Amino acid sequence: MARDVIMGADAGTGGFRIGLYSLDGRELGYGMTEYETRHERPGWAEQKPEDWWNCLKEGIGKAMAKAGVTKDRILSMAIDTHGTSPVISMKDGTPVRDCLIWMDVRSAEYAKFVKEKTGHVYTAEKMTPKLLWLKNNEPGNLEKTEVITDCYGWLMHKLTGEWGDGLGSMGTWGYDPDIETFSREFYEKIGLPECVDKFTTTKKPQPPGTLAGNLSKEAADFLGLDTDTLVVHGGIDSPIGQLGMGCARPGKIVLLTGSSHLVMGLSETPRSSPGFKPIKGALVKDLYGGGAGGQVSTGSITSWFKREFCHDLNEAENNGGISTYKALDEMAKDVPVGSEGLLVLEYWQGNRDPYGDSDVRGMIYGLSLNHTRAHIFRAIMEGIAYGTNRNLDTLRERGQEVTEMNIAGGASYSDLYMQIHADVSNCILNVPEDKQACALGCAICAAVGAGVYPDIPTAVDSMVRFEKVVTPIPENVEKYAKIYKQYKEAYPLFKDWMHETTALARE
Repeated sequence: MARDVIMGADAGTGGFRIGLYSLDGRELGYGMTEYETRHERPGWAEQKPEDWWNCLKEGIGKAMAKAGVTKDRILSMAIDTHGTSPVISMKDGTPVRDCLIWMDVRSAEYAKFVKEKTGHVYTAEKMTPKLLWLKNNEPGNLEKTEVITDCYGWLMHKLTGEWGDGLGSMGTWGYDPDIETFSREFYEKIGLPECVDKFTTTKKPQPPGTLAGNLSKEAADFLGLDTDTLVVHGGIDSPIGQLGMGCARPGKIVLLTGSSHLVMGLSETPRSSPGFKPIKGALVKDLYGGGAGGQVSTGSITSWFKREFCHDLNEAENNGGISTYKALDEMAKDVPVGSEGLLVLEYWQGNRDPYGDSDVRGMIYGLSLNHTRAHIFRAIMEGIAYGTNRNLDTLRERGQEVTEMNIAGGASYSDLYMQIHADVSNCILNVPEDKQACALGCAICAAVGAGVYPDIPTAVDSMVRFEKVVTPIPENVEKYAKIYKQYKEAYPLFKDWMHETTALARE
């Protein structure tokens, strides 16, 4: 039987999303499984690596069953994962401890230390401050660790049986493209020289779309696949998601929505980023990645709201009713623009851009006794949209016109959410047919690595299609502009107070 199916596997913050695609990018079947994130203290977020592996198996089984695809038809696969989520393990891949995933910001004080010592701007989300936290709080665990990698590197080892990272997963944890390895001088300055020899750099990191090998027999048997399936490098979910949104050339702006929101693009010249050396070709040959920035908490906030305040709606969904999010949308669409005076700062896990401040937290201002659950839900969506627009302002400040962008991910399933984003940013939104941009982006990489297409731009042109366009409503644009001004003023006014209050919570 011909191998005519490509697999894209997206390990996002909330779970694995598996897409099976025809060679021209049409979805054949889709499977999703969720893994637990534990928040044991404010600002903490941990996951079990073994859960990722088990959920990958379950998701593949669901997708194959839905598509009616047998394992002998799957030509190749690629994965992406959430980024800078360190996994410390033994050489056989056994984790030494659970993973402090990217949104864990307990290492805020170490992020400040790194900046003071090196000038590199690392927020607490990044790999290096987390390793410093482990060294200072769990020295025994780091000492016995034999391999340091991230979620992506650990899962690629599980798939192929070999250690080796993708180029796209290393840009924010000290990789120096000039010397094609990690800077020992940098790690010596911050007191982590022992980590350099534990990083998985025995092989030169490879860009997305590069063949990594075949599935190992152990992985194939576990996943219900066979060893003739090719494993191709993907990378970190957000850049890979650009591909699934049709961005493989300079000039396009994309917004990927999920547990976080990221505004991204590609350029022919490196974009300035304090302390970082941009990696040429980390996503597409001869181009640099980058963008206006990202928000730490977006979809994770709506997920939190659903979990904590919508038990009745969740129960109704479990009993065959409409989804909780659809029910919330129906309620929130009748709430006026601006949620009748509610203003949300979406800093539930700190701020990544534009402030790089891990010591601030979320805020809801303007609550009164007439406000309902629907008001708060809409205000959360509006607050997230304000944060996105604040990052788009970074592009505008550079002189770039922002009138149109491609958008995908979880938020793109909600017409109300899309309209809010369009109105707040006064920007046309192009929504692709396949809103799971990261899974499709992985499939694009897998197709290139298997030789179906000669390069990533050609594969993107052949595999990405668009479904609809969302245009701003002028009346709403005018109203949101006034509220957005208040949003922008909130951080400078409250940051010192928030820092003091966050510190009190740690005592």
